[in-house]
Amino acid sequence: MINRLSVTTIWVKDLNEALRFYTEKLGFEIRADFTAGDYRWLTVGLNTQPDIEFHLSALKPSGSLTQEDIDQLTKLVETGKLGAGPWKTDDCQKTYETLKARGVEFLQPPADRPYGIIEAIFKDNSGNVMVLAQDKR
Repeated sequence: MINRLSVTTIWVKDLNEALRFYTEKLGFEIRADFTAGDYRWLTVGLNTQPDIEFHLSALKPSGSLTQEDIDQLTKLVETGKLGAGPWKTDDCQKTYETLKARGVEFLQPPADRPYGIIEAIFKDNSGNVMVLAQDKR
């Protein structure tokens, strides 16, 4: 039976820029980085969750993805319709201040939500919109 998530995909415009964003700004670690011909398999992850990886996948045709597919995905990424998270933190305000100082673009500063979290909203350098969340419990 299926028992856990292993890898999930984050679509990005440029792999090298995305790698710098996720490692230098968000503090992720590189898990895998290898090239096979025209294809690059690049994953990052959090040291607090060693069994989950995020595949940074380039927005370009490959395998079964056509240029039309990539055009549609690119539009979704650029308009903030795709993303990942919510990313959990113990202190949303402090994490917000740290990431903002590193140059992360926030669309919304930390805000208290009636559904039990404090959240801030940011985007990566490809346009993916992400939520930074702190449980209020």
